[in-house]
Amino acid sequence: MDYRTRYTVIKHTKKQSDQKTPATNKESKEDPNIHPMDVQMAVFHCADGFLKQLMVTKLSQCQYALPLLVPDLFTQQIEFPLWTFRQINKSWKKKNTNEEIISQTQPVYKAETPMVAFFRFGSVSSSKSQLMNSLINEKHNTFFHRHCPGGSRTRLLMDGVVEIAWYCPSGKKTDTFDDCVAFCNLHGDAAASEKQYEILTSMASVNVLFLPDFGQKNHYKGLVRSLFKSPQPLICLLTDNHCDKTELGNDKFMIGLSNKNQSDVSEQIKEAIRVSLTNQEKIFKLKDVAKHTGIRVDEDHPECQRGKQAADQIMGLLRGKDPSTVKETILPCQGKLWHDWCKMKKELHHLGGDNLEEDKSTKHKMMRDIRQKQMEQSLSECMRKFIETMKSQKDDEKKYFLRWMMNLLNDFTSENLCELHKKYHKKSQEVSELKRMPDKSDQLQTEQMNLEKISEQINSTGFGLEHILREFGQIYESWSSVKKIKQGLHFDFCSLPILAAEMMISGFPMELMDGDAAHVPLTWVTAVLDELVKKLGDQTRIFVLSILGIQSSGKSTMLNAMFGLQFTVSAGRCTRGAFMQLIKVSEEMKTELKFDYILVVDTEGLCAPELLGRSTTHRDNEMATFVVGLGNMTLINIFGENPSVMQDILQIVVQAFMRMNKVRLNPRCMFVHQNVSDITAGEKNMEGRRRLRDKLDDMTKLAAKEEDFDAEQFSDVIAFDVEHDVRYFAQLWEGSPPMAPPNPNYCENIQELKETILTHASKSDGVMLAHLRQRIQDLWEALLNEQFVFSFKNSLEIATYKKLETEYSKWTWSLRSAMLEIETKLHNKIENEAISVVKENDLQTELSAKGKEVEKAVTDFFEKDSDAAILNQWKASFEIKIKELQEKIVRETERKLNGVLQHRELKKKMDAQRTHYENTLFEKSKELALQLKEQTNDENVIKTQFDSFWEKQTAAIIRDTPIVKDIDILGDVKKLLFPTYGSLLLDHMKESSQYKNMFHLTSFSEYVHLKKSSGFTGPIKNAYKGVKEKVGYVLYKEDEVQIRALITDIAEQTEKMIQSFNFAKMGYNNTCIQQLVDYIMSRLTQHEEGPKVKYVFKGEFFIDLVLCLCHRANQIFIDQHKIFRESNDPVLYFERKSEEYYRIFKKYCQGVSSTAFFGDIICNKLKEPIQQSVYKTTARDLADEINTNCESLNGNRSNLEKHILKTLAKKEDFNAYMTYIDDPRTYFNNFIREEVSQYITEKFEDCVKPKMKNNIKQLQQQITKAAQESTKYAKYTNGDANSWLLRFTLQLSGALVFSASDLAGVNRDGVDVSFLEEVIKEELRSIMSDTCHKFNANTFSDKLENTNRPGEILIDHFCQCCWVQCPFCAAICTNTIENHKGDHSVPFHRNTGINGWFYNKTTNLSLCICTSSIASDGSFLNSSDDSVPWKEYRKAGPEYASWSITPDLSELPYWKWFVCRFQTDLENHYQKTFEGSGKIPDEWKTYSKQDAIECLDKYI
Repeated sequence: MDYRTRYTVIKHTKKQSDQKTPATNKESKEDPNIHPMDVQMAVFHCADGFLKQLMVTKLSQCQYALPLLVPDLFTQQIEFPLWTFRQINKSWKKKNTNEEIISQTQPVYKAETPMVAFFRFGSVSSSKSQLMNSLINEKHNTFFHRHCPGGSRTRLLMDGVVEIAWYCPSGKKTDTFDDCVAFCNLHGDAAASEKQYEILTSMASVNVLFLPDFGQKNHYKGLVRSLFKSPQPLICLLTDNHCDKTELGNDKFMIGLSNKNQSDVSEQIKEAIRVSLTNQEKIFKLKDVAKHTGIRVDEDHPECQRGKQAADQIMGLLRGKDPSTVKETILPCQGKLWHDWCKMKKELHHLGGDNLEEDKSTKHKMMRDIRQKQMEQSLSECMRKFIETMKSQKDDEKKYFLRWMMNLLNDFTSENLCELHKKYHKKSQEVSELKRMPDKSDQLQTEQMNLEKISEQINSTGFGLEHILREFGQIYESWSSVKKIKQGLHFDFCSLPILAAEMMISGFPMELMDGDAAHVPLTWVTAVLDELVKKLGDQTRIFVLSILGIQSSGKSTMLNAMFGLQFTVSAGRCTRGAFMQLIKVSEEMKTELKFDYILVVDTEGLCAPELLGRSTTHRDNEMATFVVGLGNMTLINIFGENPSVMQDILQIVVQAFMRMNKVRLNPRCMFVHQNVSDITAGEKNMEGRRRLRDKLDDMTKLAAKEEDFDAEQFSDVIAFDVEHDVRYFAQLWEGSPPMAPPNPNYCENIQELKETILTHASKSDGVMLAHLRQRIQDLWEALLNEQFVFSFKNSLEIATYKKLETEYSKWTWSLRSAMLEIETKLHNKIENEAISVVKENDLQTELSAKGKEVEKAVTDFFEKDSDAAILNQWKASFEIKIKELQEKIVRETERKLNGVLQHRELKKKMDAQRTHYENTLFEKSKELALQLKEQTNDENVIKTQFDSFWEKQTAAIIRDTPIVKDIDILGDVKKLLFPTYGSLLLDHMKESSQYKNMFHLTSFSEYVHLKKSSGFTGPIKNAYKGVKEKVGYVLYKEDEVQIRALITDIAEQTEKMIQSFNFAKMGYNNTCIQQLVDYIMSRLTQHEEGPKVKYVFKGEFFIDLVLCLCHRANQIFIDQHKIFRESNDPVLYFERKSEEYYRIFKKYCQGVSSTAFFGDIICNKLKEPIQQSVYKTTARDLADEINTNCESLNGNRSNLEKHILKTLAKKEDFNAYMTYIDDPRTYFNNFIREEVSQYITEKFEDCVKPKMKNNIKQLQQQITKAAQESTKYAKYTNGDANSWLLRFTLQLSGALVFSASDLAGVNRDGVDVSFLEEVIKEELRSIMSDTCHKFNANTFSDKLENTNRPGEILIDHFCQCCWVQCPFCAAICTNTIENHKGDHSVPFHRNTGINGWFYNKTTNLSLCICTSSIASDGSFLNSSDDSVPWKEYRKAGPEYASWSITPDLSELPYWKWFVCRFQTDLENHYQKTFEGSGKIPDEWKTYSKQDAIECLDKYI
C-alpha cells in the first residue's frame, strides 16, 4: 500500500561472464536502471488473472493510473483487462439540480462518466503524463512521468499501453471538475498505436493532442486534420509553440506550451476541458471498451467465462426481484427461524419456574421444532444451483465463479443500498436536530423508530457471499439436528462444510459469529474446522490474531493492508459479527515461527450507534470476551486519543482480559492509536503512553470490583509493556479523500506493527487447529451463561488432563507392580529367616531403577506430547505426586513387611511344632519302611501297614494339638457389646433378624439428637431443642452427606485394620473385634466434638454401624479363617498330606537310597511353596494384563466409572444402583472384583493357565539351577548334605518360602550330594506336572491370600483417588489423585432427586440437574436455610465452594432414563414422589436404555 514503492530503483544484474573490461567501463556507467514502469508491466504480464486483479486494485488504492489497453509483448495484440477492474469502486460527491450535495459510489466498470483522452504524435519536449497529473491531482503523480524518481525516456514495455485514471470531486468549491471524469493516457506515439488511438478517439468526450507544432515538419497532418473534423472537442497542445490559448471554434482549442508557466497552462487546460464537457453529452463506460473488434478481453478466458456463466444463471433467478425481500425467499433458514432459535438458546441459560427441567425440556422441544421447520423449507433454486456449481467446478473456475458472484450480488443491491444510506443519513440528521428540542419528544420517538426501520431495511437488503455461507450453515445445522437426509436432495448436506473449508483455504473470509443474530453457529463452525483439519492435517498449528475497536476506527482496513485480506471496508458498520480468514505462513517464515497458518479474526465495531438501546454494553462485552479468548494476540484499535472514546472501549477490553486471566487463558495484546497527527514527536508519544497506562490502570480497578479480581494495575492482569505494546499510526490518507493516496507513514506503521506481531508470534506455540473448534465452543457456551468465569469449561484442558490422568495411571501402576515384585521377594526371605530387618532406604534402593524409568517417562510426556504447552501447568505438581506416591509405596511396603516380621516371630512356635511333627512322621515312616523292606514286596501289605501307622501317629499328634474351630464373628460382636448395650441389642433383635445397611439409608435423622447448649441462653435453647426432639429432628442435607462420608471413611479404615490382622497366617482372635469396636467408637466421638457438628449420635447408631461393618467384613473373616484352618488344623492338614507321605514311604520300602529319600522329602517340602509362588506371581502378572487389556480397567478412573454405569444400566438392578450412589467406594471395589473374576473365568485356558505354566516352568528352572549350583559348591568345599541344603535354600530364599529349618529332624546320614541334583530334577517333573493338573479357575482366588488376589491389587491401584461427592447430586469427583489440589469436578452430574433432594415444603423429589440449575435464575436452600442463587452456589458453604460445576444444557439421557425406569423404586426409597414441581417431563420418557448407554461415550 506504500505508493512510494513504485519509485524503487532496480538495477541491471549482470552475470560474471558479462563483466566489462576497464577499457569499456565508461560504457558500463551509461547503462540505465530498469524503468519502474517496465517493472510494473513485467509483473503484470507474468501474473494470472487473480494477481492482475489484485495489482490493479492496489494501484487504484494508491491513486495510480491503471492499465486499460495492453499490447501483447510478442503478438502485439491488444488486451483489455476488464476483469482487473471488477473490484474497484470510486466514490465522489457532486451537486444535483437543487444544489444539494449528493454522494455516489459505483464500480468503475459500470460508471458512466465523461472521458478525456490524451495522446501525442511524434516526439514532444513536454511530459504529457506530468501535465495530466497537474489536472487530476497536483500533489500526486497519478501517471508516472520522466521526471519521477527513477524515470527516464528510455523504457521497453510502456509504448502502446493506455492507462486510465479518474478524477473524483469532493463536493467542495475547490473541485477542478463538478463530476467524475475519466482520463486516458496513450503512451508512446499514437500514430504507431493505431488500434488504441482508434478506440480512445471514438469513446472520448474530449481529445487532448500533444504536438511539437503545426509547421512544415509535422508528419501527422492527415491525423490532425481528421481530429479537427471530428465532432468531439479537441484541445491541441503545441510543445514547441508559445501561443496563448486560442479557441478555433466548434469546441476546438490550441494552446502553446513553450516557455509557459506550468500552473498557468494547467488552469487553461482545465478551463478548456470544463467548457468542452459542458457542451458534450458523450458518456464513457469502461465495459463498452470490450465492444471494439480486434482486441482481446481477459474475461473471455474459458475458466473466467464458465465462472461468469454459472454466476449469471444464479443471478438470473434474482433479477426483477426486490433486493430488500429476496433473502426471505432465497435464504429462508437464516431469517426469523434462526433468530428465534438463537433467542431460545439464550433463554435456556435463564431457566425459571419451579420445575427447571420441565422448562428446559420445553425449550429444547421448541428448538427442535424450529430446526424441523428450517429443514422443511424448500431449497431454493438459487441455492441448489450455487451448491451444484461449487461441487462441480475445479479450483480456478470456482475462484472465478465466487468472484463473479461477489461482483454481481454487489451490483444487485448497490443501487438500493445507496438510496437507503442516503435516507438513513438524512433521517439521522433530523433525529439529531430533534434531540436538541425538548418539546419535540413525541416526534423524536417517531423519527427514531423510522430511523430504526431504515436500518433494518439496510440490513435486509445487504446480500453477499457471507449470507449464502450463512445459509449453508443453517441448512447444515438444521439437517444434522434433525438427523435425516431431505427427500429429493441432490447432494449430501455433509458436503457443505467441505465447500466452506475449501473457500477458507482459497483465501475467502468465513463468518464466525452471525452479526445479525449475535450468535455463533457452533455446529456449523466446528464442522467447517473439522474439515479444515482433515485437509490441512491434524498437526497443523495456527496463530490466532484478533482485533477489537470502536466502529469505523479502521480495523478491517488495517488488517487488509497488513496481510492483503478481503475483509469488507467502508464507513459505518460494514463488518457485522466476526469473520475469520486463513493466511498461510511461507516456508521461509516457518523457520522463525512455530505454526503453519495465521488465523485473522475481524470483528464488528464496538459502541455502534445504530445498536443503541439494544443492550450494546452486553453485546460489546460478549464480543470482546469472545475474540480476546480466541486470540493468541488481540489488537486493540483506538481512533485518535479522545479520552472519553477510549474509556468506553478500555473498560470492555480490561474486563475481557481479566476474565481470561481467571480461566487460565493468557493472550497478548497491543494497542494501536490510529489517526494520530505528529506521530514523530517523541515527547508526545511518551505522554500518550503514560495517559494510556493510567487509563488502563483506572479501568482495571473498576473492572476488578465487578469481576471480584485482585488487581491494581493492568500489568497485574496481563503481560503488558507500555513502551513496546503501544503503537501510534499516522492518518490513513495523505490529504483529503476521495483523491488522496494512502499515507506512506501509515504504510510504514503497518509494516512495523506487522514485524512486532510476528516477533511476539515467534515466541508463541500458537494453537493446534484441531483444538480451535473446542476453544470456540468453550468460549461461546461460557458467554451464553453470562457468568463467564464460573461458566467457562476449557474442554481442551479437560481432555488433556484426562490424557494426563491415563498416563499417571500407567506410571503409578508401573511403580506399584515393581514394588509388588520386590515385596514378594523380601516376603519370601523374611519367611525363610534370610533377613531379619526391612529398612526404608533398602526399599528405595530396590525401587530406584524403576523410579528413574518412570521419571524419564514423565519428563518425556510433558516435553514431547503434542499438548505440552497445556500440560506444563501441571508438570510440577505431578512430578511431586509421583515422588510422593513412590515414597508412600515404599512406606506401605515397609509397614507390611515389618508386619510379616512380627507375625513370623509370633507363629514361629506354631510352624516349628508343625515342622517337628512332619519330620518325625518322615523318620518314623522311614524306620517302618526299613522293617518292611526285607519282609514283603506286596503293595497291599505295605498300604495296610502304612495306614495303621498313619492312623496311630496322627491320632497322637491331633490329641496333643488343639483343633481349629469355626468362628462366629457376629456372635462375638454381640457378646462384646451386650454388657454395655444389652437392651439396645435385644430391641434390635426383636425388630429384625437382619442388620441395617447403613450405606443405603435415606436419612440418619432418627439416629441423632441435638447437642445441649450451655451458658446464659442454654436453658432456652435446650427447651427449644426439646420441642424439636418431640416433633422429630430432621437433619439438613449437608449433615446427611457429612454422616455418610463418615461412615464410608470408617468402613475403609476398618477394612484396612482387618487386613492387617492377617488371620490367614495368625488365626482369628476375638481381641480383634474389641479393637474394631473401640476404633469405631473413637471415630464417632471425635466427629461429635467437631465445631460445626450440631448433633450427637444415639446408641442405636453405634450398634447398627458396628453390626453393619462386621457383617460386611464377615466374608473376609471367613475366607482368611479357611486358609488358616487348611494350613493349621491337624485333621485337615495331615489328611491332605497322607498321600504324599505314602508315596515316599512306598519308595523307601522298594529300596531307594537315603539320597533319593532325602531328595523326595525336599521336593515334598517344596510342593506347597511352589504352588504359593506360582499363584502369587501369576496373580501379579494377571493384574498387569488386566490393567492393559480389560476394557473397563485399562484407563483412568473416569473410564472405570463409565463401564460401571454401563453395567448398571444393562443389569437394571435398583439396589445395585443405590449401593453405587450411597456407597460408591464399596461398589467400585466389588465391580473390580467381579470384572477380574469374570476375566479369569472367561480367559483361564487362554491367558491364565499359560501364565501359570510359564511361571512354574521358570520356577522349575530356578530350582534345578539352585540344585546344580549347590552340588558344585558342596563338591568344591567337600561339604555334606547340610552344607548342600544351606546353599540350596539360600539361593531360593527370594523365590520360595523354604528354609533349612523346614527339614530339621530329618536324618541326612548316607546322603550323597553328588546325586541330589538328579533326584530333585526327576522328582520336580512329577511335582510340577501334578501342580499343573490342579490348576482350576474356580479355585484360583481361593489359593491366594486376600491381599495377593489380582482384584485386590487393582483395587489398591484404582481406588487411591478422590471420593468426594457432589453436595447436590452425589456424583463422585473423578480426579485420579487423592487429596488433589484445586476444585472437585465430574464429567456430568445427575438430577438431585436421586440423592434425596426435594422441593421446599413439599414431598416432591427434585428433578434439578446441577449443571442445568446453575445456568438458571433459580435458587436453593443451604444448611442455614438461606436462599442461595444457583449461579452463586459456591457461596452456600465450604462443601459447595470446593466444587467446579459448569453450566451444561446437554440432554444427558443417562440419569433421565434412570429416573423414569426406577421412578417407583426411588419414590418408595425416599418416601416422596415425582409430582407437582417434580413432575417428570414427557421428553425424559422418550430415552431408551440404549440412548443412556451410548451417551456415556460422549460425556465421559
